Amino acid sequence: MNSRPIYKVIFHNQGQVFEVFARAIYQSEMYGFIEVEEFVFGERSQVVVDPGEEKLKAEFAGVKRSYLPMHAIVRIDEVEKEGAAKVSEFKGEKVTPFPYGGMSPSDS
Repeated sequence: MNSRPIYKVIFHNQGQVFEVFARAIYQSEMYGFIEVEEFVFGERSQVVVDPGEEKLKAEFAGVKRSYLPMHAIVRIDEVEKEGAAKVSEFKGEKVTPFPYGGMSPSDS
């Protein structure tokens, strides 16, 4: 078994829902953000190439770290192995972020 965990991160951005896989996720020192590092994409040895995953791979090429706003995160799961990254149009009702009444940076 792989000693390093893999996380599936689902978040929404500009009317789309992203599902990506990464090896490192943690709360950022930048207030209200989650840091996602070491993106994992499927191997190119597959015969069938998923154009959606290739688009995401190109979008995150050269990205060392992404800062995602906490209110954009839908779900984070620790998984046994990576799957296919994908992006899809959001279909359904508008998502309203849960009101956050936490401390502001000046309160700490």
